[in-house]
Amino acid sequence: MNDQRRAPSRPRPASARAEAELARLCKALGHPARVEILRLLMERGECQCSLIVERLPLAQATVSQHLKVLKNAGLIHGEIDPPRVCYCVHPPAVARLKTLIAGL
Repeated sequence: MNDQRRAPSRPRPASARAEAELARLCKALGHPARVEILRLLMERGECQCSLIVERLPLAQATVSQHLKVLKNAGLIHGEIDPPRVCYCVHPPAVARLKTLIAGL
């Protein structure tokens, strides 16, 4: 008699593509500063780079690198309004991240 018990089934991502997408988005959030930046942008709606720098204990160049990672992952947008850059969350990307995480 086999006494192995199965874990309850949970929704899984539909494909290897979804799993790769989840890994990519999680990698973009793989640093506490990037999580904090995303949280700040979600709270404020939009934010200039200078305000983000004021809120984090990091150099401006370091914050810019973190913003670049989040932007490349599609989680945020940056709009240039010389001499400033204003960032905001990309809601469809955050919604997709939530869906993929729910599928774990």
